[in-house]
Amino acid sequence: MGLTSRTLLYTMVVVAVVCVGLTVWQWPRFARRGPRAVCGRLGMLVATQLAIVAALGLAVNTNFQFYASWKELLGLYDDAPAAAGKWGDAGLAGPAGDPSKGLVQASGPDGLDKVHGLPAGPPQTAGKVETVRIVGKRTRVVNPAYVYLPPQYFQPQYARQRFPVVVALSGYPGGTFLLGQHLRLPQTAAGLIRDGKMQPTVIVMLRPTIAPPRDTQCVDVPGGPQAETFFARDVPDALKSHYRVGRDPGGWGVLGYSSGGSCALQLAMRHPRTYPSAVALSPDYKVANDATTGNLFGDGKDRIRRRQEHDLMWRLRELPAPQVNVLVGTSRSGEKNYPAAQAFLGAVKAPMRADSIVLDHGSHNFATWRRELPAALQWMGKSLTFPEDVVGTS
Repeated sequence: MGLTSRTLLYTMVVVAVVCVGLTVWQWPRFARRGPRAVCGRLGMLVATQLAIVAALGLAVNTNFQFYASWKELLGLYDDAPAAAGKWGDAGLAGPAGDPSKGLVQASGPDGLDKVHGLPAGPPQTAGKVETVRIVGKRTRVVNPAYVYLPPQYFQPQYARQRFPVVVALSGYPGGTFLLGQHLRLPQTAAGLIRDGKMQPTVIVMLRPTIAPPRDTQCVDVPGGPQAETFFARDVPDALKSHYRVGRDPGGWGVLGYSSGGSCALQLAMRHPRTYPSAVALSPDYKVANDATTGNLFGDGKDRIRRRQEHDLMWRLRELPAPQVNVLVGTSRSGEKNYPAAQAFLGAVKAPMRADSIVLDHGSHNFATWRRELPAALQWMGKSLTFPEDVVGTS
């Protein structure tokens, strides 16, 4: 049974209920003194607690899709989707991740079939959300993605038109499922586009790590995963090769929440010619090593410089400001990053521009980010230039 299957979850719930029932039923039998009775009581308690914890853990993971498979949970990635595996010989079909098969490849549901409220109906009136794998031309990395295509993408009058694009990044350790089910990104964008509050935009939803369960933080790790190159260079190249999206950077933006928001700011400030607009909801403003990231900056003599260059406050103090527009979301109460957000906004200088969404109260969760999302998408829509070029032009 798959890690996220309902069958496994229901089975574990039944096991937990049975363990509780057996403990209540058998407890008088082990109420006596002696090593055997003590061991019996301990065994029942341990078995019951393990069953309950396992059932709760499966319920949370099934709902939030933190880990999509047993391999992800255990960190086993011989041929995992996060990296190119073994290649085919003599032109035979290789595994997912072979760039010769296309930089955007069709995939299975990847949890999309469990997302509620997606646009329904003919694509030319409702739009469409599809699941793909994005293949890195340089990094040979593969990352699953949901792609929202607005209704106009399928309408005859727009047949040669290119569209602005937003690359949306989830937090860690979540994935694309969370962007659809809990942030409700495609549903919200579809409503705004339908009501004329946002221009038709292609939205590409990705997880920020390229080597799960490691949190790669959109950093090119020396001798390790090249996450920054993947998001800053491979993803735009792949999308341009497959979808009718703008070639000019003015039509590109990046959006994220939590660690995905941190990545969004990093990508915009470090690659302003790729992502000149960024929305960051509850981000951090520097990248640091921790138990989930491992050593992101290497052990060489350049490690201090690398760490500094991923500290956005250091960049604002020591480097020329990039020509980008950013929107930061935070809360005065309930968000521990409010002082850092205020410091960041206060340090922004021309030609960089910054706006903010500041709630009176909001915790680090989806309820807060859903409140901020409509305003964030409308801000992004106004920041992006609708491409003037059409299919057939360079």
